[in-house]
Amino acid sequence: MTDLATRLPVSRRQFMVGAAGLTFAFALPGVTDAALPASERVGKEFNPWLSIAPDGTITIMSAATEMGQGSMTSLPLILAEELDADWSRVRIVPVPPIDRLYSNPAYGMIYTAGSNAVRVYFQPLRMFGAQARRVLLDNAAKRWGVPVEELTTEPSVVVHAKSGRRLGYGEIATFAEIPDKAPEIKPDQLKKASAFRLIGKDVMRIEVPEKVNGRAQFAIDVHLPGMLYGAVVRAPVEGAAPDRIDDAKARAVAGMVKVIRLPYGVGVVAETPWAAFEAKRALAVTWTRTAKAWGFDSDAGLAAFTATARDLSQPGSEWFKAGDLRDALGKAATAMDATYLSDYAYHAQMEPLNAVASVSASGDAAEIWTGTQSPTTAHEATAKALGISRDKVKLNTFLMGGGFGRRGPRDSDFTVDAVLLAKQAGRPVKVMWTREDDIQNGRFRPLSAHYLRAGMDSSGRLVAWHHRHVGDRVTPFFDPVRYEANKRRDGILMAGTELGGYDVPHQLVEQLYQDTGVRTAPLRGIGFVANKFATESFMDEIARQRGVDPLQFRLGMLAKNPRAAKIVERVAAMADWRRERKGRALGLAYIDYSGTQVAGIAEVSLDRTSGQIAVHDFWCTIDCGIAIQPDNVVAQSESSIVYGLGIALSERITIKDGVVQQSNFYDYHVPRMNETPMMHIEVIPSDNVPTGVGQMATPLVAPAIGNAVARLAGVRLRHAPFTPERVKQALG
Repeated sequence: MTDLATRLPVSRRQFMVGAAGLTFAFALPGVTDAALPASERVGKEFNPWLSIAPDGTITIMSAATEMGQGSMTSLPLILAEELDADWSRVRIVPVPPIDRLYSNPAYGMIYTAGSNAVRVYFQPLRMFGAQARRVLLDNAAKRWGVPVEELTTEPSVVVHAKSGRRLGYGEIATFAEIPDKAPEIKPDQLKKASAFRLIGKDVMRIEVPEKVNGRAQFAIDVHLPGMLYGAVVRAPVEGAAPDRIDDAKARAVAGMVKVIRLPYGVGVVAETPWAAFEAKRALAVTWTRTAKAWGFDSDAGLAAFTATARDLSQPGSEWFKAGDLRDALGKAATAMDATYLSDYAYHAQMEPLNAVASVSASGDAAEIWTGTQSPTTAHEATAKALGISRDKVKLNTFLMGGGFGRRGPRDSDFTVDAVLLAKQAGRPVKVMWTREDDIQNGRFRPLSAHYLRAGMDSSGRLVAWHHRHVGDRVTPFFDPVRYEANKRRDGILMAGTELGGYDVPHQLVEQLYQDTGVRTAPLRGIGFVANKFATESFMDEIARQRGVDPLQFRLGMLAKNPRAAKIVERVAAMADWRRERKGRALGLAYIDYSGTQVAGIAEVSLDRTSGQIAVHDFWCTIDCGIAIQPDNVVAQSESSIVYGLGIALSERITIKDGVVQQSNFYDYHVPRMNETPMMHIEVIPSDNVPTGVGQMATPLVAPAIGNAVARLAGVRLRHAPFTPERVKQALG
């Protein structure tokens, strides 16, 4: 695991853990006071992550933005555990956009995504908490004139049992001397899991009460004096620009202030949001036709993807290799092949995209209010749009009503809208996207085709696995720098293609990415959703072709993986796997998702006349290592399952001549409450290091449903989502 503290130099004093020490002071030359949350950090700063006020209030910085996943609570909770803090005295403050202090080690910037916040910050935050606790102990020992070894702590209190004396953390903070070098804390000196008071105890998420009582603040709630409202007509395809603009009708709208030409569209600003929306609708814009996506048709494109996947004469780039696939396939006693397909899908976050910006009259400074998964890139994008340095931009981050990848590094488009319109208008501007804006100008889960081949030896053991993946590129569009640095490997598209967890000796996964020009982005579960639909469906297909129970078939390949076998056996017991259901059937899926072990079983029925699938129950087991907040793990797994349900059954984006055909939730169908199954989630206790939670169950859903339909109806669904039309076609 990368140690965060070793990656973050501070210019005044060296900020390091270990022999070189830890800087507890917090001062950065070149960063203006406006860029730091000084007004929110109170008391003495013990390190860049925490300060303690005389009244005992402990401010802990959170590097994870909050979009409903709970990380804004989980990360401070980890530090508070080792600090031995009284959680009721803790205040949580978002970190400022200072990458050298707060970067997510997985990305090199402040970015909440990939279900990795707890995983990558777990050990560093424990260390920071333990070191600050030791500084408190040292100061108390010096004040009392006793050996530090005689002291212990209770929640926010240092205790000297021999004399019965006690000092609160707030009182110590009034006289504490903060050393230049951090006390050395060895990993084995950190708390044992059995001693945790906060971790694993279902502490209430800090933002939930205010969400319930309506006091929670989102960027859409911001209102500034003199503020205007902005809306943007965007180019329907990526890379197009306005050619001709007829704004006569827009200018006639009451309350309309200004029409502003942008590189990628046309903006309007008005005195009310309704006037801005009306003026936007009144614009008549024609677009340049040089962009790559013009002419692209998703149905025809997927057919071409399929042909490429099945054409073995077209070489792919090697993504993953184990053993000698071609030799093993040549020697296999039996072989099978199949093709699986997945459509574009939309993020469907509930809060509309929005941001507020205020730009100085000279254009050399700005302040923005936004909800973003990546404060780093929102900060950078604003500075770049104005041609100024980052220290001239103040960023205020807010709660988000969902993100799922849409508010990530490449997705500061709505923030840039507000910045550019505010600059031209000369007044603060709030930009709000409508649902139609968001769907028709979305960044989608990529289109993909999967050609799979498998070989079995004479005993029926699966020994060879070949996966040819043809998909619309993501990383080259979303993060071209990282794509090139990673030797042109599309990690977002290909994640989960290898058979993690299973014992299959010979594997070859090939990447054949396509560039359609369509806007793409990570979506909850990234490549795992489409890729595990293909691999877990094919795994089930192999078992049924051989006449073997799919549960036993998987357990046979998990014999060397006891963590995986345990969750698969447990979910089977929860669902009563072997019991026959009249008119219903069960389907199973298992995934090793970046170390998190998850298994799911869906119980489905099928209306053969309408082609409608109903999912009645979904059982899920998850082993994510140490569960920081077990109840939140359950909640996130339930959320993941609902999200996966939509992608499995109904959510589909289609494109004609480069243009998205869907526009709102009446033609992009997300699951309704009456379509949501009963969910039964069990978190498997574990002392392993924490792994991800937020999206791990999503990829289970489509293969589990498809496998249940195969068991119930004897037909294999190979194209997600499983729309009624596709189901009826499969039924013949």
